[in-house]
Amino acid sequence: MGLSERIGAIQHSMDFISKARFDENDDRVCISMTENHCDIQPTRESDGNDNGTLDPEYTSWLKKHPSALGMFEQIMASGKGKKIIVFLDYDGTLSPIVDDPDRAFMSEVMRAAVREVAKYFPTAIISGRSREKVFKFVQLTGVFYAGSHGMDIMAPVLPLTASDVKHQTRIDDKQGSDDVLFQPAKEFLPTIQEIIEELEEKTKCIHGVIIENNRFCISVHFRRVREEDYSELEELVKSIVKDYPRFHLTRGRKVIEIRPSIKWDKGYALEYMLDTLGYGNSNNVLAFYIGDDRTDEDAFKVLRVKKRGYPIIVSSIPKETSAVYSLRDPSEVMSFLLHLARWRKNSSSSKIVI
Repeated sequence: MGLSERIGAIQHSMDFISKARFDENDDRVCISMTENHCDIQPTRESDGNDNGTLDPEYTSWLKKHPSALGMFEQIMASGKGKKIIVFLDYDGTLSPIVDDPDRAFMSEVMRAAVREVAKYFPTAIISGRSREKVFKFVQLTGVFYAGSHGMDIMAPVLPLTASDVKHQTRIDDKQGSDDVLFQPAKEFLPTIQEIIEELEEKTKCIHGVIIENNRFCISVHFRRVREEDYSELEELVKSIVKDYPRFHLTRGRKVIEIRPSIKWDKGYALEYMLDTLGYGNSNNVLAFYIGDDRTDEDAFKVLRVKKRGYPIIVSSIPKETSAVYSLRDPSEVMSFLLHLARWRKNSSSSKIVI
């Protein structure tokens, strides 16, 4: 039996999160679990200024991109009275980066934190994975999902422009769902399948390659590939894609991605979801976008340009980014989400309002 079922069986899932308290010194919880026991203890929260244990280069980088945990009170002061929306990447943000992409499982405590924050704020996960796969990992129904870097979005019905509506498909789940699928790259599906078959055949000679079908894009993972084979793999992928002029390559963390050449990315997905949630033209909104990958930079830039909220990068090393704030790893992401939930509990008893 999984942890969530055990917690439900003893009827204290709400207590589980409510115990995640933080004292006036901004301590962070440390949650330890065994098969029959769950213990939550506070530990001192890093504010990004623990210079004695950080690499000097990273410490310098933190001055430009300070810890979102250390700056939490200042961040929330700027959002007082505004509608808060939370956008999250998946891999490297809600789950650790792992060698096998099919095993990038979300921890039960992270799932509980996302569930808790989604009770109070509209929450969406925008991932490069297929939307169906992300849902299988997350297993939460109170969250909006955007897969394939935003080329496959499930969001509320709110027709926008003629160009948007033509890519929308209403969901008929026999439960009165008001959601629609937005899929601007649907016409590319047959060709994507063709490319996948060619990749699988031609990369057999390179040990460790994993071809992942993310529905509207393709990921070629090489985390398990020998370093001396990187160049051969890249040239092979390039040689295949050159025969498909309507597709292009992008790169992530130990992954080459093949995408349709349409004007769409996580930044456009973020704008679309703000619009469908009713906040597209509102100045009364504070959006958080938390992500770790270069593909998240498109969304970071949108938030900065439109001044609609704060992009937060997840990184334990210094890197070029458009993010304003930072978090070191998924454990700090979880702490930030719990801070948000506690902040809302302390400021209002109301639940999510869209």
